[in-house]
Amino acid sequence: MTTSPERHSSPAGVRVAVISGSVRKDRLGPTIAGWVAAALDRPIEVDLIDVADVALPDDSLLYPGGGAQSEVADRIAAADAFVFVTPEYNHSYPASLKRLIDWHYGEWRLKPATIVAYGVQGGHAAIEHLRGVLAELSVVTTRRALGLRAPWASLDDQGRYAPDAELSRGLTASLTELRWWAEVLADARRDRPLTI
Repeated sequence: MTTSPERHSSPAGVRVAVISGSVRKDRLGPTIAGWVAAALDRPIEVDLIDVADVALPDDSLLYPGGGAQSEVADRIAAADAFVFVTPEYNHSYPASLKRLIDWHYGEWRLKPATIVAYGVQGGHAAIEHLRGVLAELSVVTTRRALGLRAPWASLDDQGRYAPDAELSRGLTASLTELRWWAEVLADARRDRPLTI
């Protein structure tokens, strides 16, 4: 399927924000996010957002539907789609990712997201918890999400994530679905804006 450049906010096509959601010292999130970013086909434009590098305003300034503008609000707004890379902590996703989500509202609306979660058991509880929060923000989550069981056991000599071919195919399928939704929803936001 070919698309004309004017269909999307980015002249290169679809812009995907890959969001790494953990702030722990020895986290694997940036490594997994790098793997995801490398798998995105060009001309997709990738914006890597590491929550650990984002200074959000004080939560006392937050009110329902938004708050003070954050330093990454424009980057989130410019994205046509999102990949949330999250560990599973205590059967859910981390508070650092929830804060980033809560500090934005309209920036997420009517855009698609896929979730790549990881943990001892594959991060599936984090995926399901995150889906409910994203639905409240009118984010369309892809059917395909990816749960990575103990990915720290699949690092190569340079510390890069090097999973088996089946997981790589799973990521490709998830990203293909994400791109389809990104193109469809970009057209819909432009041609048939939701007014409720």
